[in-house]
Amino acid sequence: MIELDAIDRRLLNIIQGEFPFVERPYAALGERLGLAEDEAISRISRLKEGHIIRQIGAIFDTRSLGYLSSLVAVKVDPARVDQAGAIISEHPGVSHNYKRNHAYNIWFTIALPPSSSLEATVEAMHRLTGAEATRLLPTLRLFKIGVQLDIASEEEATARSQPAYTEADRRRAETTPLTPRDIAAVRELQEDLAIAPRPWGPLAERLGVAVDELLDHARALQESGHMRRFAAILHHRQAGFNANPMAVWKVPEERAEEAGSTMASFKAVSHCYLRPTYPDWPYNVFTMIHGRKVAECEQVIDAIAEATGIQERALLYSTKEYKKTRVRYFTPDLAEWEERHLPRIPAGS
Repeated sequence: MIELDAIDRRLLNIIQGEFPFVERPYAALGERLGLAEDEAISRISRLKEGHIIRQIGAIFDTRSLGYLSSLVAVKVDPARVDQAGAIISEHPGVSHNYKRNHAYNIWFTIALPPSSSLEATVEAMHRLTGAEATRLLPTLRLFKIGVQLDIASEEEATARSQPAYTEADRRRAETTPLTPRDIAAVRELQEDLAIAPRPWGPLAERLGVAVDELLDHARALQESGHMRRFAAILHHRQAGFNANPMAVWKVPEERAEEAGSTMASFKAVSHCYLRPTYPDWPYNVFTMIHGRKVAECEQVIDAIAEATGIQERALLYSTKEYKKTRVRYFTPDLAEWEERHLPRIPAGS
């Protein structure tokens, strides 16, 4: 892992939050840090080449773009878990896919356009993997979403704040349907931004607009809530965050809103959702926690339990990463997978 100095750490904290929507964004970042534009570019290039920065781009809200999505838990014979993980990762709509230390040993997220069937797709994956059990766990309520790692170690592990993106933001976004112009902008803004003095030019050129018009459109998508933010996504482990448990909580239904909102207020919690339960899965509130060490994560979990009074929980640590990528929207690569794996329905039936 490459060594980070104090400026690197401050830079990483800044670009995880919000990347400047200006013609020369790296110059603007450099100005905040007392750096020339070329040094800011050099540092970001080094952090990208050193696999600290995964990507710089738009982070969209899946559901507000009209996509169907779900977390899925799969129980597979441990002797076949890696094979099953590889099969699941082949699906173009799977963005995150992990082996975890639980009887449900594969956990993945999938996003599909409205023309696809989530249930039929997951059923096909159940069949292809030879899974013993598969559980669909869609979001019933979003309390928080947004990974922002404190690289500069400026706060306590148990620090709290108001979540940046919640159910209210998602509902606002869903009231504004996307136009063809919006969809074209999404296709461009979701790609990894070039590390160059004027990185927006190629995107604007492909869209046939001026750079100022592109940036105004990006701001509008963010204001509507369709874009959660435009920012850097980091490789957690290479950035020093080696523990990332999924802490799941058994919360009484009447307390779900209150407890979920409290859990979401912890900065170390990047994702917090209400999800359905099953007879063999009693946990309904899911929190993703990121820390440098297991002890740091468990300190946060203990603080959550104390703040909410909810004690019944399970901790699922990822033991292997099969796939981690960004969801890519409005792309044609799904059709081939569905052609191969989903049964055709005869015309007129």
